[in-house]
Amino acid sequence: GSLLNFSYGYGKVYIVPFEELDGQVQGGMCELPVGQFPTGVMRGRFHPGNGQLYCCGMFAWSGTRQETGGVYRLRYTGQPIHVPVALKARKNSMQITFSGKLDRQTTTDIENWAVETWSLKRTAEYGSDRYDERDLDLAGVDLSEDGRTVVLRIHKLKTTWCMKIGYSVRSAKGQAVQGAIHNSVFRISQN
Repeated sequence: GSLLNFSYGYGKVYIVPFEELDGQVQGGMCELPVGQFPTGVMRGRFHPGNGQLYCCGMFAWSGTRQETGGVYRLRYTGQPIHVPVALKARKNSMQITFSGKLDRQTTTDIENWAVETWSLKRTAEYGSDRYDERDLDLAGVDLSEDGRTVVLRIHKLKTTWCMKIGYSVRSAKGQAVQGAIHNSVFRISQN
């Protein structure tokens, strides 16, 4: 039920947790833990009969994955993958809901989270260096009763084009859950 993004340039598939606040859509993306494909990937479709995800790929220009082409299947094995499926900006906090339950001890340890922001300069060049980089201080990390929603308490959370939320925690069953969400915050709900 989540939006996916396919990367021709890097041969990766990303999940896109997002929210809409006052008509403004905002959110981020997080790489699915399936590794890189040998080509760039695009045109993902779910098979109507078996629900499996198929995508195709190729290399023609400007990509890091340079095999000639391919068709790929991502098959759900029934094992939880613990990816972020919702991301919300709230007054002095970021809320992240994961697809599976997380371990309370590792998840609520501030040392297992890192949040940074930066700015970019719009120019005629493609891309930009980072400007105004800063690491955000976490006041604490909370985990919901159901073990799926993490609340990162952040002093003076501000809007930003560029944020990275890195995490290295464990699932409720002890598996490593690591990743990073790259996101933007255009609006902050006061609730």
